[in-house]
Amino acid sequence: MRLARANLVLLGAGGLLFSSLAVPATQHTVTIEGMQFNPPQLTVHRGERIVWVNKDLFPHTVTANDKAFDSGSIAANASWAFTPPRPGDYAYSCSFHPTMKGIIKVQ
Repeated sequence: MRLARANLVLLGAGGLLFSSLAVPATQHTVTIEGMQFNPPQLTVHRGERIVWVNKDLFPHTVTANDKAFDSGSIAANASWAFTPPRPGDYAYSCSFHPTMKGIIKVQ
């Protein structure tokens, strides 16, 4: 699991104490089932992780229209994750089944 860091400053009788705690990064799930991405549109913040889970009985891909990312073949009962590096809209589809479409809006 990818972790984000949060720094704490604690004041005590002996002065300052600097500590770092691990805080889980936000994760979103898109289910691939019935030849559809669900949800078909997802809004996330930059740096948040998106996981596609294939619940169909055959492989699919998650391929950005602008080629910003490509999962390759995701087997049945497998998953693939992507963390968007910058804001923008990422339209994507399954390269095996082009009628399957989705969009990720990154803020």
